Amino acid sequence: MPIYLAYQSVNGCERGKGGVPVRRRLALVDVTLACFLLLFVAALTACQRPPPEHHETLFVFGTLVEFTVLGVAPEKAAAAIRQVDERFQRMHREWHAWKPGGALVSLNAALANGETTTVDDFLLPLLEQSKRLYAQSDGLFNPAIGALIDLWGFHSDELPPGPPPQQEQIQALLDQHPGMDDLKIDGTQVSSATRVVQLDLGGFAKGYAMNDAITTLRAQGIENAIVNAGGDLCVAGRHDDRPWRIGVRHPQGWGVLAAIEVADGECVLTSGNYERYREHEGKRYAHILDPRTGWPVDHVASATVIHIDGGIADAAATALTVAGPADWQRIARQMGLEYVMLVDETGTVYMSPAMAGRVEFEGTIPERVVVGDGL
Repeated sequence: MPIYLAYQSVNGCERGKGGVPVRRRLALVDVTLACFLLLFVAALTACQRPPPEHHETLFVFGTLVEFTVLGVAPEKAAAAIRQVDERFQRMHREWHAWKPGGALVSLNAALANGETTTVDDFLLPLLEQSKRLYAQSDGLFNPAIGALIDLWGFHSDELPPGPPPQQEQIQALLDQHPGMDDLKIDGTQVSSATRVVQLDLGGFAKGYAMNDAITTLRAQGIENAIVNAGGDLCVAGRHDDRPWRIGVRHPQGWGVLAAIEVADGECVLTSGNYERYREHEGKRYAHILDPRTGWPVDHVASATVIHIDGGIADAAATALTVAGPADWQRIARQMGLEYVMLVDETGTVYMSPAMAGRVEFEGTIPERVVVGDGL
């Protein structure tokens, strides 16, 4: 999970609360001389006041979404964030997989009844992109398995209790092969070749939303910002005179595994098995399901992807988690990825060469790091 790392110093200058440079007070009697000296020191020193920094936090998508906006007046930043929040609230309402009243729930009801229904342009682009990503990932990213996710109890705000589903129940769904190829899109008309298709965009929508937030902020004249939704984030511009610097959480603890500098327009998305799970008799079952077996993935603790498209990064992180150490490079190539990092259940880190050139491990370096072939 990416974590925003705030800079503590700039060019050796002291910093006070909030990261603002602290200048020592000058005890001067002559006011004119004091003004002259202050101007002279300001011209020579490398310790310059950073642009205004506005922080705000929203609660949406079941997590805290943190905004940091630089270089604009607080009222302008707040107004832009309100526009983002309006879109976020609509996304949460319309794209939710199980709460009544949303467009996705209505679509799933129509598909279950074998009906064709009209989808508006707020949901349609997600369906179209999901179909493409499904094909590129060989079905390892598969939003059509909503019924399977529901069977495991993950269509709930609470962690599901009790034992896992019976294999017979899982197999009954797998035998019907729900996939995005079954979803038919004709203009704004959507139908399915099989009624078992139930859409869950949870492995894709958050990244899409982060990207949309940056686009909305840019449209309001904001050039430098970071939007962080529970660790998944997208950035615009820079942080002062440096790229944004974030930390990727270690999936086997609460510490930071690695730090990464994030360039203008990039998104960093992580899929991990450490936050949402089902636990029974001491065994945890992660919420990330392998569409081929119907069972939770247990060979990868997390997968992190950097991409200029947040939706692609989100879907790819899910697909690579399912692919695992044996097949992640092939799937990464098919999805056109450059920056990829996986951590398996033993703590071994797998990276693409491009990612290896950007990652700085924090604290203890992993015992085993495997850098793959060029993607």
